[in-house]
Amino acid sequence: MYDMIIIGSGPAGLAAAIYGQRAKLSVLVIEKQPMSGGQIVNTPDVDNYPGMPGVGGFELASRFRAHADTMGAEVIVGEVTALELSGDVKKVTTEAMTYEGKTVVIATGATHRKLGVPGEEQLVGAGVSYCATCDGAFFRGKEVAVIGGGDVALEDALFLSRISRKVYLIHRRDELRGAKSLQEKVFEAENIEIIWDTVVEAIEGEGSVERLALRQMKTGEKSSLPVQGAFVAVGIQPNSDLFQGLVDMDESGYIQAGEDGVTGTPGVFVAGDVRTKRLRQVITAASDGANAVTSVEHYLYQ
Repeated sequence: MYDMIIIGSGPAGLAAAIYGQRAKLSVLVIEKQPMSGGQIVNTPDVDNYPGMPGVGGFELASRFRAHADTMGAEVIVGEVTALELSGDVKKVTTEAMTYEGKTVVIATGATHRKLGVPGEEQLVGAGVSYCATCDGAFFRGKEVAVIGGGDVALEDALFLSRISRKVYLIHRRDELRGAKSLQEKVFEAENIEIIWDTVVEAIEGEGSVERLALRQMKTGEKSSLPVQGAFVAVGIQPNSDLFQGLVDMDESGYIQAGEDGVTGTPGVFVAGDVRTKRLRQVITAASDGANAVTSVEHYLYQ
């Protein structure tokens, strides 16, 4: 019987493990991937984690895991297949066995939706990004493209317009889907150009992004757009399918909880990108992990 079972070992899950060990809780971390760290494992540079500018994502993930290991956290590799979260004893089942805990912390993260076009996977971290606030600083004074038309795409375009020389906003429709207030700011920005009714068919370049292959939806005309960066903002999918019907979620599938990580299911907490919140970064994920443990302690010892 563990005091706390953590599902996921990205920054949120590992921070929870570290804080849990410091609180003298018995902690089990279950991670389905062979490498801990979540999305940052595939990020070449993390330029906004305090005190560690330019650290590689793989290195930062390794340090998080090493810290948790040093503290004595038990981490196993396994995919969760079933859950029982009601009652005082929570049961978490993997393909190998069932584990029991007094509390569960969900830290399964979220996944950026991808375009699924040639060159995208190969150039991730070499000009292809899914997070403007994470990677925008690398494109200071350069020409970049943002693909999408919702709030995130508009916010990314505005953020990049303050850094980059030119921002192309590529949208498959003839009107934007984002908030009107954001649209007005985009229309007013002198260095943002909107390319309407257009899709990206390929991201091209030798070793880094050099251009986008475009197709105009209405005419079928094809063209090439020279850019040094491509920011994909077509949505984020929370990794929450496993918890459907077990915890409260919003309409997008994010698990509902405030900064304390307390869900509507007693003894179940959530941390990181899978939680309802505005900013999803390494630092906020780690903060969530710490807050969740404080809530776990309060639940166990109140």
